[in-house]
Amino acid sequence: QQEQQKQQQQQRQQQQQMQKEQQQRAHLVQKGVGHEDTEKKNFVLKMMKHAWSSYAAHAWGANELKPVSRSGHSAQIFGGANMGATIVDALDTLYVMGLTEEFSKARNWVANEFHTDSGDSVSVFEGNIRFVGGLLSAYALSKDEIFKAKAKEYADKLLPAFNTNTGIPMGIISFRTGATRNWGWASGGCSILAEFGTMHLEFSYLSEVTGDPVYVDKVKKVREVLRQMEKPNGLYPNYLNPKTGRWGQQHTSMGALGDSFYEYLLKSWIQTSFHDVEARQMYDEAMEAVVARLVKESSSSKLTYIGEMKSNRVDHKMDHLACFSGGMIALGAATLSNEKSEEMMRIGQGIGNTCHESYDRTVTKLGPEAFRFDGSSEAVATRQNEKYYILRPEVVETYFYLWRLTHDKKYRDWAWEAVQALETHCRTDNGYSGIRDVYNANPLKDDVQQSFFLAETLKYLYLIFCDDSVLPLDKWVFNSEAHPLPVLDHIPGSSRT
Repeated sequence: QQEQQKQQQQQRQQQQQMQKEQQQRAHLVQKGVGHEDTEKKNFVLKMMKHAWSSYAAHAWGANELKPVSRSGHSAQIFGGANMGATIVDALDTLYVMGLTEEFSKARNWVANEFHTDSGDSVSVFEGNIRFVGGLLSAYALSKDEIFKAKAKEYADKLLPAFNTNTGIPMGIISFRTGATRNWGWASGGCSILAEFGTMHLEFSYLSEVTGDPVYVDKVKKVREVLRQMEKPNGLYPNYLNPKTGRWGQQHTSMGALGDSFYEYLLKSWIQTSFHDVEARQMYDEAMEAVVARLVKESSSSKLTYIGEMKSNRVDHKMDHLACFSGGMIALGAATLSNEKSEEMMRIGQGIGNTCHESYDRTVTKLGPEAFRFDGSSEAVATRQNEKYYILRPEVVETYFYLWRLTHDKKYRDWAWEAVQALETHCRTDNGYSGIRDVYNANPLKDDVQQSFFLAETLKYLYLIFCDDSVLPLDKWVFNSEAHPLPVLDHIPGSSRT
């Protein structure tokens, strides 16, 4: 009889857990509200065709395109090897947009030409989010085994980076020798929070689909180290020494160096159908400290922004990169109802508005790399080296989440403004280019079509004008490069209940 009561209690607990998950999912999907805007959706589709065909014509196999020079381009992060970053980054965008011919050509290149035997100074972080993430997403969407095999091949090349005293990975690896190091400028040999903290989604899913726990075990170790560490004022510094296990210089940011670590805590919880409770707890604790110490409101325009903490002082500056946080904070608020949900949703929407202002206050209607809140200057770049725009996605990423979660028409309107600005100032005869000064009516082009423009910027713009049933948020979770991975019903690498 006791055994029977125990079983009944377990069944009740499982039913309660299922009901809780269904309620949380319901916040992510509002049926029949977000219908497609066919005309605008198709316009973004044509932008993707232009970006892709230009790359294919002038830089096929290279990492990126120089659209003005009509030649290939490779940034330092790719380690000097031509690894077709644009091809891998664009795979899932091509698939979702229904560009079957282009997808097939990209798939054949991956199958026959994509190799991981060269590259001397490859960024572990960029390699993971662009290549491992891009290949896993292509596999999840198409179920073509070649993508899984190539994702495993690439991830295996990254594994030696984790061979440190703490298990915190180094930031750079040679694919030829396996030698690892950290960036010379990173606080005396430290690893960077946004880099080693942005591998959980990909490595968890890779263990799930290969059955090999080595990948998820690596990122679980990273999580464990971070969970146990003392956080100054509840904040995570951007630098951690992988040899000593001690924090580096005291700098906390929701932009460069910090950003996607917070994103992956929240999304690891979502990826596991809310079973990874530890990840959500760490996210909530981190955001509580961020809200208390870094979320500010400007004096004249009452704009919500997130400053940076440097040596216990707030720097009233926000990176374009940090603009992703409006969407993240809104997503966090929508997926867990408690006494803080309304406030967090307000903050997320406030950041979305502030980042739109950073675009609207320029001549080009595209936003600067960073903007400040200094006296009379609000949401504008005040330094010449912060006025450029390199086709970044973070602002339209936040529009995407806020559109899906609220269906307030202004987010589609703002996205369309961005589309028009890209067409006016960044389009060339052979692709799209970044610009050097968003406050100049006729800005110089930087002559680079970033791979993330095809992976992220165009994908988010396209999805904003799609029906909500395209990559619904209760079934897919986007990595930091906008590569969608499936929501699972359990934590990879754990025993299933």
